[in-house]
Formats: sequence, C-alpha cells, structure tokens
Amino acid sequence: MGKLKLKSNVWLAAAGAGAGLTAIRLLRRSKAEDLRGKVVLITGGSRGLGLALAEEFAAKGCDIAICARDDNELERARKMIARSGAQVFAAPCDVSDRESVREFVERVRSRFSRIDILVNNAGEILVAPVENTTLHDMEKAMAVMFWGAVYPTLEVLPEMEARRDGHIAVITSIGGKVSVPHLLAYSCAKFAAVAFSEGLRAEMAQAGVKVTTIVPGLMRTGSHLKAKFKGRQEAEATWFSVAATSPATSIGARRAARQIVNAIARGKSEKILSTPATILAYLKGVLPGLVPDFLGVVNRMLPGANGDRESVRLGEDLEGRRKKWLRALTTLGRHAARDLNQLNRSTA
Repeated sequence: MGKLKLKSNVWLAAAGAGAGLTAIRLLRRSKAEDLRGKVVLITGGSRGLGLALAEEFAAKGCDIAICARDDNELERARKMIARSGAQVFAAPCDVSDRESVREFVERVRSRFSRIDILVNNAGEILVAPVENTTLHDMEKAMAVMFWGAVYPTLEVLPEMEARRDGHIAVITSIGGKVSVPHLLAYSCAKFAAVAFSEGLRAEMAQAGVKVTTIVPGLMRTGSHLKAKFKGRQEAEATWFSVAATSPATSIGARRAARQIVNAIARGKSEKILSTPATILAYLKGVLPGLVPDFLGVVNRMLPGANGDRESVRLGEDLEGRRKKWLRALTTLGRHAARDLNQLNRSTA
C-alpha cells in the first residue's frame, strides 16, 4: 500500500512539474517584449545573417549599431538598413581585438547613450580535413567566434547590470552541439560559445540581464561564398555549398532572422533553427555515442586530405569553376548572397 502511495505521489509531482513548465512557456509566449526604441548592437552586421538581423530589428523600430572589418561593406549595409527609417551607426571593428571592441562600444554609447541588446554574430567558416587544418586556423576560429563574443559581452555587461535590464544573444551553431567533420576549428569555437552563453544566462538571471543562445543549422545567407576552403578545395567547396544552399538542408536567412528576433523578444533561453538542426541536436542528446560514429560514416564520403596545409581559397573564387548543373543547385545561395551584401561591388 505504501509503495502504491509513493508511486502515486511521484506521478503527481511529475505531472505538477510538467504543468508548471507548460505554464512558464505559455507565460513567456504571451509576454514578448516591445522592441521599439531599443538600441541594438550587432557584430558582423554588414552582411549575411548579421545584416538580415539588423534589418529585422530596424523594422521593429530599433536603432542599430553594426560593425565589421570592411568599410565598403559597412557603408552599403548602413544604407540598406536605413531604408526602414532607423537610426544606424556603422564603424569598423575587429572583434578578436579587445581594444578595438572597447573603442567601438564607446562610440556606440556616444551615439545612442546606451546599448539595450547585444547580438554576438561575427564569425567565419573554414572547411577542411583536420590534416589540412593548422594550429593558426584553430586559434583564429577561437579568436573570432569565442573571444569575439566574450569581448563585446564584457564591455556591455556593467551598464546592463547597473540598470538591471538588457539582453545578450550569442549566435552559435549546431556545430556547437555536434562536431561536424571538416569543420573542426569552427565547431570547437562554437562549442566554447555555447558554454559561454549558457553559463552566462544562469549567472545573469539574478542581475536582470537575459541571455539567449541561438543555435542555427545551415542557412541560406550566401556565406558559402565567403567561407574558406583548404585541402581539396573545389571538392570541399562543392559539398559545403550545396548543403548550405539547398532548401532540404538549410533555412532562409530572412526566416531565420525573424525567428531569432522573436526568441530575443520573448527572452527564450535557447532557439534552435531548422528541422535538420533540431533533429541532430535531439539525437546527440539521447544517443550521444551513436552520433559521432554516424558522422564517421559521413566523413568517408567527404573529400580526402592532401599534403598542402597552407593554401586557402574563398568560395567566391571557386564558384566560376563549377559545372552548370552544380551552379543550378546553388542558385538560392547566390540569390541570398546578392540580397545580403555578400557579393563584391563589381559582381553585385
């Protein structure tokens, strides 16, 4: 009799916990923050997802600050964002350099007086077998995608804590949940970014500062043209470009941006983007040992390494070498690149 009562109590407790979690989710859905008038700083905001996010925030009535390393890209992006009527500040910044970040944040404060939302978006992609990946490649990935999120965050946290209000979003990747072959440097940096973002949310909750971890799968942003390729470069660029631009495996940048902004407005802890990414993250959670073995099988189908560890080329330099049928498979990616400032002025 006592055992039956204990089991009954356990089931009641579980049901109560489930109901409580459901109530919390419903409450969050009904309490989306009004973003009008917010000042949003987006790193890597001159092209790709960063530009799509800037335009989405601007459409919500926000003032926008963006940074990147290329002055011409920044100026084109500034004009594109300003079409919505938003106030836009754009200036060069190297997020891997702490002093450069500090100077940029101070310039944003001088322009807008505060920063309400920080979106750590800057990143770069290197596609290569580990045999073609150098120590410098690993260090560069960490500098841009881990320290490039830490530095801006540490600059804005004091003001957010002081007013007990603010939001930090870290754009990570499904590669920060599941380490993908031929993207080892990228995945290592994204794993670190996920850990930073998740731990920061836990610590900042008592300070009134919200943190959202964004976990995108492949996105049609045109970034395959700006990705770097080593090893058997043409073969690497082919498989990655097709995967990054196919509707079956990737999500459109504008749709992704809307989902990200919505997740930030609702104060969500985490947002995984795209069905393939959601499935992969789930499988890694329930079958952690099986997924790496499965990816080992996938790796056998990818290009093998060669002896050259130094030569590197951009996707846009390899684009013209593709056969017509391969170019047809990446049509949506080229449209996204044109839409999101990923093409050089001469080819835009």
